[in-house]
Amino acid sequence: MYVGQTEKGLASAFREAKRDSAVLMLDEIDTFLRDRRNAQRSWELSMVNELLVQMEQFDGVFIASTNLMDVLDQAALRRFDLKLKLGYLKHDQALDLFQVVCADLGLDAPASGMCGLLRELDVLTPGDFAAMARRHRFEPFRSAEALAAALRSECALKEDGRRGRMGFV
Repeated sequence: MYVGQTEKGLASAFREAKRDSAVLMLDEIDTFLRDRRNAQRSWELSMVNELLVQMEQFDGVFIASTNLMDVLDQAALRRFDLKLKLGYLKHDQALDLFQVVCADLGLDAPASGMCGLLRELDVLTPGDFAAMARRHRFEPFRSAEALAAALRSECALKEDGRRGRMGFV
């Protein structure tokens, strides 16, 4: 809400993680580490600068994740010892997860025809299955086919699954 509060919060998080010997994990790191070349306000610069300083001084384990690696400041990328980019589920992974989710949701085992349907959905992520499990709480699926149809609808919402990849730093 006030200029400088984010920087104080970031410093506090790193301080607490160091004090407690805890792993520090920040999701959606693109919120804090946007490329400074695109900054329009001074606080956008100071927030990135503060996080870069904290990252450099932190000797614990720091994990950050994002779906928008291409907007991160290049100096930030140099500060991560390991960068891992995760793609979409492979067909066999999607089928295995589909079977697990069907069992978890109390649905009958998927018919053999589900293999072909899931093969068409080449932009599935574990998050899509998690979204379906949450949806099932208020709008229960009646069958594996209904779950597969919902997954197809979920995939149709994605801009371009072949271009965009899920990324974690």
